[in-house]
Amino acid sequence: QVQLVESGGGLVQPGDSLRLSCAASGGAFSRYAMGWFRQAPGKEREFVASVNRIAAWTKYADFVKGRFTISRDNVKNTVYLQMNSLKPEDTATYYCAAAAAANVYDIPALPREYDYWGQGTQVTVSS
Repeated sequence: QVQLVESGGGLVQPGDSLRLSCAASGGAFSRYAMGWFRQAPGKEREFVASVNRIAAWTKYADFVKGRFTISRDNVKNTVYLQMNSLKPEDTATYYCAAAAAANVYDIPALPREYDYWGQGTQVTVSS
């Protein structure tokens, strides 16, 4: 059983940056591909970014390419989401998730591919 705890959310202005962190415990972190999703009020949960088990490959949603960067530290058992040039439409609750990827190349992008979820951290972008 893997526990995930997100942190780093907050209220920022358009154009600002934030770095989200997700600390994992209870499992062999390097065995999991990791992802970030977000959900805005009244909308479905959507994929933001994912990274494979050994941080060699990443995948991003089109709307964050060039602005967000996902990374992981398999020693600290933590995955990060660096968010730059934030926009009001980035306002959402951000969730990290862990997928028991069987293949080291996997970088899953669908919610159903993930086995464990954190409680989420709120990001609000407003002037």
